[in-house]
Amino acid sequence: MPARSTRRRSRNQRTSRAARAHTIRALSLAELTGPDALELVDVPEPVAADGMVLIDVHAAGVSFPDLLLTRGEYQIRPDLPFTPGIEFAGVVRSGGDLAPGTRVAAAGMLGGFAEVAAAPAAMTFALPDALDFAQGAGFVMNYHTAYFALHRRGRLREGEVVLVHGAAGGVGTATIQVARAAGARVLAVTTGDEKAATAREAGADEVIDSAADWVAAVRERTAGRGADVVMDPVGGERFDQSLRAMAPEGRLLVVGFAGGTIPQLRVNRVLLRNVDVVGVNWGGFVGGAPDYLREAGDALAALAEAGAVRPIVGARYPLAEGARALHDLAERRALGKIVLEVR
Repeated sequence: MPARSTRRRSRNQRTSRAARAHTIRALSLAELTGPDALELVDVPEPVAADGMVLIDVHAAGVSFPDLLLTRGEYQIRPDLPFTPGIEFAGVVRSGGDLAPGTRVAAAGMLGGFAEVAAAPAAMTFALPDALDFAQGAGFVMNYHTAYFALHRRGRLREGEVVLVHGAAGGVGTATIQVARAAGARVLAVTTGDEKAATAREAGADEVIDSAADWVAAVRERTAGRGADVVMDPVGGERFDQSLRAMAPEGRLLVVGFAGGTIPQLRVNRVLLRNVDVVGVNWGGFVGGAPDYLREAGDALAALAEAGAVRPIVGARYPLAEGARALHDLAERRALGKIVLEVR
Protein backbone atom coordinates (compact mmCIF):
# COMPACT_ATOMS: atom_id res chain seq x y z
CA MET A 1 0.00 0.00 0.00
CA PRO A 2 2.71 2.56 0.83
CA ALA A 3 4.44 1.73 -2.48
CA ARG A 4 1.26 2.49 -4.45
CA SER A 5 0.91 5.76 -2.55
CA THR A 6 4.47 6.71 -3.42
CA ARG A 7 3.89 5.91 -7.10
CA ARG A 8 0.67 7.95 -7.05
CA ARG A 9 2.49 10.96 -5.56
CA SER A 10 5.23 10.61 -8.17
CA ARG A 11 2.69 10.59 -11.02
CA ASN A 12 0.93 13.63 -9.51
CA GLN A 13 4.21 15.51 -9.24
CA ARG A 14 5.06 14.74 -12.88
CA THR A 15 1.59 15.89 -13.96
CA SER A 16 1.96 19.11 -11.95
CA ARG A 17 5.37 19.82 -13.50
CA ALA A 18 3.99 19.17 -16.99
CA ALA A 19 1.07 21.49 -16.37
CA ARG A 20 3.41 24.24 -15.16
CA ALA A 21 5.55 23.81 -18.28
CA HIS A 22 2.61 25.00 -20.40
CA THR A 23 1.70 28.01 -18.29
CA ILE A 24 3.26 31.45 -18.05
CA ARG A 25 3.10 34.33 -15.61
CA ALA A 26 0.84 37.14 -16.75
CA LEU A 27 -1.15 40.07 -15.41
CA SER A 28 -4.78 39.05 -15.72
CA LEU A 29 -7.87 41.21 -15.39
CA ALA A 30 -11.03 39.54 -14.09
CA GLU A 31 -13.21 42.64 -13.67
CA LEU A 32 -13.40 46.05 -15.33
CA THR A 33 -12.72 48.14 -12.24
CA GLY A 34 -9.39 49.67 -13.21
CA PRO A 35 -5.70 48.81 -12.76
CA ASP A 36 -6.05 47.53 -9.20
CA ALA A 37 -8.01 44.55 -10.52
CA LEU A 38 -4.87 43.20 -12.22
CA GLU A 39 -3.43 40.03 -10.69
CA LEU A 40 -0.19 38.21 -11.47
CA VAL A 41 -1.28 34.62 -12.12
CA ASP A 42 -0.43 31.52 -14.11
CA VAL A 43 -2.26 31.40 -17.44
CA PRO A 44 -2.07 28.97 -20.38
CA GLU A 45 0.77 29.73 -22.74
CA PRO A 46 -0.53 31.36 -25.95
CA VAL A 47 -0.38 29.56 -29.27
CA ALA A 48 0.59 31.38 -32.46
CA ALA A 49 -2.20 30.93 -35.00
CA ASP A 50 -1.66 31.51 -38.72
CA GLY A 51 -0.41 35.01 -39.37
CA MET A 52 0.79 35.43 -35.78
CA VAL A 53 4.24 35.46 -34.16
CA LEU A 54 4.93 33.93 -30.75
CA ILE A 55 7.34 36.10 -28.77
CA ASP A 56 9.24 35.62 -25.53
CA VAL A 57 8.56 39.01 -23.97
CA HIS A 58 11.42 40.94 -22.36
CA ALA A 59 9.70 44.29 -21.87
CA ALA A 60 6.15 45.62 -22.27
CA GLY A 61 5.13 49.21 -22.86
CA VAL A 62 2.41 50.77 -20.73
CA SER A 63 -0.04 52.68 -22.95
CA PHE A 64 -3.19 54.75 -22.52
CA PRO A 65 -5.34 52.11 -24.28
CA ASP A 66 -4.19 49.60 -21.62
CA LEU A 67 -5.55 51.90 -18.94
CA LEU A 68 -8.86 52.26 -20.77
CA LEU A 69 -9.08 48.49 -21.23
CA THR A 70 -8.87 47.93 -17.47
CA ARG A 71 -11.83 50.30 -17.02
CA GLY A 72 -13.92 48.91 -19.88
CA GLU A 73 -13.69 52.30 -21.62
CA TYR A 74 -11.83 51.26 -24.76
CA GLN A 75 -13.54 50.73 -28.13
CA ILE A 76 -13.11 46.99 -27.76
CA ARG A 77 -14.16 45.03 -24.69
CA PRO A 78 -12.51 41.60 -24.59
CA ASP A 79 -14.12 38.73 -22.75
CA LEU A 80 -12.98 38.44 -19.14
CA PRO A 81 -10.49 37.45 -17.93
CA PHE A 82 -7.85 38.86 -20.27
CA THR A 83 -4.26 40.11 -20.21
CA PRO A 84 -3.68 43.74 -21.30
CA GLY A 85 -0.53 44.86 -23.05
CA ILE A 86 -0.73 46.39 -26.51
CA GLU A 87 2.99 46.68 -27.26
CA PHE A 88 6.06 44.75 -26.25
CA ALA A 89 9.55 43.71 -27.27
CA GLY A 90 11.31 40.39 -27.06
CA VAL A 91 12.62 37.45 -29.06
CA VAL A 92 10.78 35.45 -31.72
CA ARG A 93 9.97 31.91 -30.70
CA SER A 94 7.96 30.86 -33.76
CA GLY A 95 5.69 32.06 -36.55
CA GLY A 96 5.96 34.74 -39.22
CA ASP A 97 8.85 35.42 -41.58
CA LEU A 98 11.40 36.44 -38.96
CA ALA A 99 13.74 33.68 -37.79
CA PRO A 100 13.44 32.32 -34.24
CA GLY A 101 15.77 34.26 -31.97
CA THR A 102 15.26 37.56 -33.82
CA ARG A 103 14.92 40.58 -31.55
CA VAL A 104 11.59 42.28 -32.29
CA ALA A 105 9.22 45.06 -31.32
CA ALA A 106 5.55 44.25 -31.75
CA ALA A 107 2.03 45.52 -31.21
CA GLY A 108 -1.26 43.69 -30.89
CA MET A 109 -4.50 44.27 -29.07
CA LEU A 110 -3.84 42.20 -25.95
CA GLY A 111 -1.47 39.90 -24.13
CA GLY A 112 1.76 41.87 -23.77
CA PHE A 113 1.78 41.96 -19.95
CA ALA A 114 3.04 38.38 -19.86
CA GLU A 115 6.14 36.24 -20.27
CA VAL A 116 5.01 35.08 -23.72
CA ALA A 117 2.71 36.89 -26.13
CA ALA A 118 1.41 36.55 -29.68
CA ALA A 119 1.33 39.44 -32.16
CA PRO A 120 0.21 39.76 -35.78
CA ALA A 121 3.12 39.16 -38.14
CA ALA A 122 2.33 42.45 -39.93
CA MET A 123 2.76 44.30 -36.62
CA THR A 124 6.02 42.60 -35.67
CA PHE A 125 9.24 44.38 -36.66
CA ALA A 126 12.89 43.49 -36.30
CA LEU A 127 14.23 45.64 -33.48
CA PRO A 128 17.01 47.96 -34.69
CA ASP A 129 20.38 47.13 -33.16
CA ALA A 130 20.55 50.67 -31.77
CA LEU A 131 17.61 49.99 -29.42
CA ASP A 132 17.37 47.75 -26.35
CA PHE A 133 14.26 45.83 -25.32
CA ALA A 134 12.92 48.59 -23.05
CA GLN A 135 13.19 51.10 -25.88
CA GLY A 136 11.63 48.58 -28.24
CA ALA A 137 8.62 48.33 -25.93
CA GLY A 138 7.86 51.97 -26.72
CA PHE A 139 8.74 51.98 -30.40
CA VAL A 140 5.85 50.58 -32.44
CA MET A 141 2.76 52.35 -31.12
CA ASN A 142 4.31 55.72 -30.35
CA TYR A 143 6.67 56.13 -33.29
CA HIS A 144 4.39 54.68 -35.93
CA THR A 145 1.61 56.94 -34.63
CA ALA A 146 3.91 59.98 -34.78
CA TYR A 147 5.16 59.10 -38.27
CA PHE A 148 1.65 58.47 -39.61
CA ALA A 149 0.31 61.64 -37.98
CA LEU A 150 3.02 63.98 -39.20
CA HIS A 151 3.74 62.60 -42.65
CA ARG A 152 0.57 60.88 -43.88
CA ARG A 153 -2.12 62.94 -42.17
CA GLY A 154 -0.29 66.17 -41.35
CA ARG A 155 1.60 66.60 -44.66
CA LEU A 156 4.56 67.97 -42.74
CA ARG A 157 7.12 69.90 -44.77
CA GLU A 158 10.70 70.74 -43.90
CA GLY A 159 11.03 74.07 -42.10
CA GLU A 160 7.49 74.09 -40.69
CA VAL A 161 6.69 74.64 -37.01
CA VAL A 162 5.23 71.70 -35.10
CA LEU A 163 3.50 72.26 -31.76
CA VAL A 164 3.39 69.15 -29.53
CA HIS A 165 1.01 68.76 -26.60
CA GLY A 166 1.70 66.15 -23.92
CA ALA A 167 5.30 66.60 -24.98
CA ALA A 168 6.89 64.65 -22.11
CA GLY A 169 4.87 61.46 -22.65
CA GLY A 170 5.51 58.52 -24.95
CA VAL A 171 3.63 59.87 -27.98
CA GLY A 172 4.86 63.40 -27.31
CA THR A 173 8.56 62.53 -27.17
CA ALA A 174 8.20 60.33 -30.27
CA THR A 175 6.53 63.20 -32.14
CA ILE A 176 9.30 65.61 -31.20
CA GLN A 177 11.93 63.27 -32.59
CA VAL A 178 10.09 62.35 -35.79
CA ALA A 179 9.35 66.02 -36.47
CA ARG A 180 12.96 67.05 -35.87
CA ALA A 181 14.14 64.25 -38.17
CA ALA A 182 11.90 65.75 -40.89
CA GLY A 183 13.55 69.15 -40.52
CA ALA A 184 10.76 70.83 -38.54
CA ARG A 185 11.11 73.30 -35.69
CA VAL A 186 9.42 71.88 -32.58
CA LEU A 187 7.64 73.76 -29.80
CA ALA A 188 6.81 71.49 -26.86
CA VAL A 189 3.93 72.29 -24.50
CA THR A 190 4.14 70.76 -21.04
CA THR A 191 4.37 71.78 -17.39
CA GLY A 192 6.88 71.37 -14.57
CA ASP A 193 10.66 71.19 -14.58
CA GLU A 194 10.89 67.40 -14.96
CA LYS A 195 8.56 67.25 -17.94
CA ALA A 196 10.26 70.24 -19.54
CA ALA A 197 13.62 68.48 -19.16
CA THR A 198 12.20 65.34 -20.78
CA ALA A 199 10.89 67.33 -23.75
CA ARG A 200 14.29 68.96 -24.18
CA GLU A 201 15.99 65.58 -23.95
CA ALA A 202 13.72 64.39 -26.75
CA GLY A 203 14.98 67.27 -28.88
CA ALA A 204 12.40 70.06 -28.59
CA ASP A 205 13.69 73.41 -29.81
CA GLU A 206 11.68 75.30 -27.21
CA VAL A 207 9.50 74.30 -24.25
CA ILE A 208 6.36 76.28 -23.33
CA ASP A 209 4.61 76.06 -19.96
CA SER A 210 1.04 74.80 -20.37
CA ALA A 211 0.07 76.41 -17.06
CA ALA A 212 0.74 79.89 -18.48
CA ASP A 213 -0.70 81.63 -21.54
CA TRP A 214 0.86 79.18 -23.95
CA VAL A 215 -1.16 80.42 -26.96
CA ALA A 216 0.45 83.86 -26.58
CA ALA A 217 3.84 82.20 -26.16
CA VAL A 218 3.39 80.25 -29.41
CA ARG A 219 2.47 83.42 -31.28
CA GLU A 220 5.43 85.27 -29.81
CA ARG A 221 7.85 82.51 -30.85
CA THR A 222 6.46 82.38 -34.38
CA ALA A 223 6.34 86.13 -35.02
CA GLY A 224 2.55 86.07 -34.71
CA ARG A 225 2.01 83.40 -37.34
CA GLY A 226 1.28 80.31 -35.21
CA ALA A 227 2.13 76.64 -35.64
CA ASP A 228 1.82 74.86 -38.98
CA VAL A 229 1.08 71.48 -37.40
CA VAL A 230 -0.36 70.81 -33.93
CA MET A 231 -0.15 67.31 -32.42
CA ASP A 232 -2.96 66.94 -29.86
CA PRO A 233 -3.28 63.73 -27.83
CA VAL A 234 -4.94 65.66 -24.97
CA GLY A 235 -8.24 67.03 -26.25
CA GLY A 236 -10.63 69.01 -24.06
CA GLU A 237 -9.86 72.70 -23.60
CA ARG A 238 -6.40 72.15 -25.10
CA PHE A 239 -8.03 71.44 -28.45
CA ASP A 240 -10.09 74.64 -28.37
CA GLN A 241 -7.05 76.75 -27.53
CA SER A 242 -4.98 75.05 -30.23
CA LEU A 243 -7.28 76.46 -32.91
CA ARG A 244 -6.13 79.92 -31.78
CA ALA A 245 -2.46 78.95 -31.97
CA MET A 246 -2.39 77.83 -35.59
CA ALA A 247 -0.92 79.38 -38.69
CA PRO A 248 -3.11 79.92 -41.77
CA GLU A 249 -3.59 76.57 -43.55
CA GLY A 250 -2.30 74.79 -40.46
CA ARG A 251 -3.22 71.20 -39.58
CA LEU A 252 -4.54 70.23 -36.14
CA LEU A 253 -3.97 66.51 -35.62
CA VAL A 254 -6.52 64.85 -33.32
CA VAL A 255 -4.73 61.87 -31.78
CA GLY A 256 -6.59 61.21 -28.53
CA PHE A 257 -8.30 62.55 -25.45
CA ALA A 258 -5.95 61.93 -22.53
CA GLY A 259 -7.43 64.98 -20.82
CA GLY A 260 -10.65 63.03 -20.44
CA THR A 261 -12.98 65.29 -22.44
CA ILE A 262 -13.88 64.96 -26.12
CA PRO A 263 -14.09 68.52 -27.46
CA GLN A 264 -16.74 70.01 -29.72
CA LEU A 265 -15.45 71.65 -32.90
CA ARG A 266 -16.13 75.35 -33.38
CA VAL A 267 -16.18 75.37 -37.16
CA ASN A 268 -16.15 79.16 -37.42
CA ARG A 269 -12.49 79.13 -36.33
CA VAL A 270 -11.71 76.45 -38.92
CA LEU A 271 -13.35 78.61 -41.56
CA LEU A 272 -11.81 81.94 -40.59
CA ARG A 273 -8.22 80.68 -40.38
CA ASN A 274 -8.38 78.20 -43.28
CA VAL A 275 -7.13 75.38 -41.05
CA ASP A 276 -7.63 71.63 -41.23
CA VAL A 277 -8.75 69.45 -38.32
CA VAL A 278 -7.40 66.00 -39.12
CA GLY A 279 -8.25 62.69 -37.46
CA VAL A 280 -5.33 60.36 -36.70
CA ASN A 281 -6.35 56.74 -36.17
CA TRP A 282 -3.17 54.81 -36.90
CA GLY A 283 -4.57 51.46 -35.71
CA GLY A 284 -7.70 51.83 -37.81
CA PHE A 285 -5.69 52.70 -40.91
CA VAL A 286 -2.82 50.21 -40.98
CA GLY A 287 -5.01 47.11 -40.72
CA GLY A 288 -5.91 47.59 -44.37
CA ALA A 289 -2.59 49.04 -45.51
CA PRO A 290 0.19 46.47 -45.01
CA ASP A 291 2.42 48.08 -47.64
CA TYR A 292 2.29 51.42 -45.84
CA LEU A 293 2.98 49.70 -42.51
CA ARG A 294 6.20 48.16 -43.86
CA GLU A 295 7.21 51.41 -45.56
CA ALA A 296 6.84 53.30 -42.28
CA GLY A 297 8.60 50.52 -40.37
CA ASP A 298 11.59 50.66 -42.70
CA ALA A 299 11.76 54.46 -42.48
CA LEU A 300 11.64 54.43 -38.67
CA ALA A 301 14.24 51.65 -38.44
CA ALA A 302 16.59 53.75 -40.60
CA LEU A 303 16.01 56.78 -38.37
CA ALA A 304 16.74 54.68 -35.27
CA GLU A 305 19.97 53.30 -36.72
CA ALA A 306 21.01 56.85 -37.63
CA GLY A 307 20.33 57.99 -34.04
CA ALA A 308 17.60 60.42 -35.10
CA VAL A 309 14.91 58.70 -33.03
CA ARG A 310 15.39 56.92 -29.74
CA PRO A 311 12.57 56.16 -27.29
CA ILE A 312 12.98 57.82 -23.91
CA VAL A 313 12.27 55.25 -21.21
CA GLY A 314 10.99 56.72 -17.98
CA ALA A 315 9.89 54.61 -15.02
CA ARG A 316 10.56 50.87 -15.13
CA TYR A 317 8.57 48.41 -13.07
CA PRO A 318 8.62 44.65 -12.66
CA LEU A 319 5.69 42.82 -14.22
CA ALA A 320 4.02 42.36 -10.84
CA GLU A 321 3.70 46.17 -10.45
CA GLY A 322 1.69 46.75 -13.60
CA ALA A 323 -1.14 48.39 -11.64
CA ARG A 324 1.26 50.96 -10.19
CA ALA A 325 2.58 51.72 -13.68
CA LEU A 326 -0.95 52.30 -15.00
CA HIS A 327 -1.72 54.60 -12.07
CA ASP A 328 1.35 56.67 -12.96
CA LEU A 329 -0.04 56.98 -16.48
CA ALA A 330 -3.54 57.86 -15.28
CA GLU A 331 -2.22 60.55 -12.93
CA ARG A 332 -0.06 62.16 -15.64
CA ARG A 333 3.24 61.30 -13.93
CA ALA A 334 4.74 59.57 -16.97
CA LEU A 335 8.02 60.87 -18.33
CA GLY A 336 8.75 59.26 -21.68
CA LYS A 337 7.62 55.65 -21.92
CA ILE A 338 6.69 53.60 -18.84
CA VAL A 339 7.92 50.03 -19.21
CA LEU A 340 7.30 46.72 -17.45
CA GLU A 341 10.48 44.64 -17.34
CA VAL A 342 9.40 41.04 -17.83
CA ARG A 343 12.76 39.31 -18.18
